Amino acid sequence: MPKYKVEAIDAKGQGFTDVIDAKDENEANATLRAAGYHVTKISLHKDRTAEKKKKNKSGKTFSFGRVNSKILRDFTRNLSILQDAGLPILRSLNILMQQSKPGALRNALIDVCNEIESGSSLSESMAKSPKAFNRLYVNMIKAGEAGGALETILQRLAEFLERSESLKAQIKSALTYPISILTFALGILIFIMTKIVPQFVTIFKDFDIELPALTKFLMATSNACIQYWYLIPGIPFMIWLFIKVTTSFKYMKFGWDLFLLKVPVFGPLFEKNVVARTTRTLGTLIQSGVPILEAIHITKETSQNAVFERMYQLILEAIREGDTIANPMKKNAAPPIHPACIFYFFCFLGGPIGVLIFLTKFKDKILGDMVVNMVDVGEETGELDKMLYKVADVYDEEVQTYTDQLMSMLEPLMIIFLGGMVGTIVIAIFLPMITMIENLSQ
Repeated sequence: MPKYKVEAIDAKGQGFTDVIDAKDENEANATLRAAGYHVTKISLHKDRTAEKKKKNKSGKTFSFGRVNSKILRDFTRNLSILQDAGLPILRSLNILMQQSKPGALRNALIDVCNEIESGSSLSESMAKSPKAFNRLYVNMIKAGEAGGALETILQRLAEFLERSESLKAQIKSALTYPISILTFALGILIFIMTKIVPQFVTIFKDFDIELPALTKFLMATSNACIQYWYLIPGIPFMIWLFIKVTTSFKYMKFGWDLFLLKVPVFGPLFEKNVVARTTRTLGTLIQSGVPILEAIHITKETSQNAVFERMYQLILEAIREGDTIANPMKKNAAPPIHPACIFYFFCFLGGPIGVLIFLTKFKDKILGDMVVNMVDVGEETGELDKMLYKVADVYDEEVQTYTDQLMSMLEPLMIIFLGGMVGTIVIAIFLPMITMIENLSQ
């Protein structure tokens, strides 16, 4: 039914403006007269909200995937600043929407603004854009709205995202360096094997001399690199595809995540990263006023590791039965022996040698006694959120320390590896050349 904007005067001569539903202007006029009002002006009411929503929708651009964590971090920090300055939430969102570049976040903010204008709360609006705002984000906003401390919650969220991004950057730094060096080293070796070694092979054939075993092996390897060149990019791709396909099954995903936590050298780094992230997530949720069961459930879903998901699920079930957090955490800190994990150790760490490495590590806990004790103290003193923050801070520092140690250890190893490979090639080439020189001198 159409809406009409009317201006009228009552019996006392006081004017007012209102919007009423009617089939046409005559019906609207008759309704007001019957109520004792004198209509001075009547016009069709245009739904500004619908117009604005339509206009905002037209501002969307094509995008795919989730919002980048760095972009979300910057948005949250800016939103907390605007809220701290006292601006209305809708105006703050509109300002940030206009400032943001076309993409997933801008599209999400358009939808959020439209939902708020339609009468939804901020948390309800954000929940309808899961590609930008995950469950952790939405629940913290919901807690802030319920407690009337949205600006405080936004500050905590911004700090949480900044610490998470910093931790992620440390992990990437630790992994990027050795991968880059290995890629560079392999590139050099492939160039030598495909371009340099074949030139010497031709020379050796012309002189018809007996080649040492090392030189024969080098020539065979060079020939294989030239003949089966497609395997050089193909093998890494097949390994990636193998992992992708196998981990698509829940059972195998658990084994792969457990393998990552227990693999030598890099396993402790992955483990410390997950512990720091999950304890900070849980501490942030509890401090923000989210109920403990909901907080643990969200932490489980955002852990991004099936082994920790299992542990938090068991903690959740124990709490529902009246237990504390520390007891089931201590009980399930050591994950079970998993055949899929043994399978990955066998495939990626040299068959039987990999299985032996697993047997030396299967009893290792994913949570240290320090974490359990801190949680226990936090429950007893009523300061669980503070204790979880302290645990996260400790593990953040351990990640930084371990990363530095890893870098200092990998640098000489990479140099030794590259030097050893190049040295072996040089020796394999020069051994027959020495024989050639001796034959020529005779």
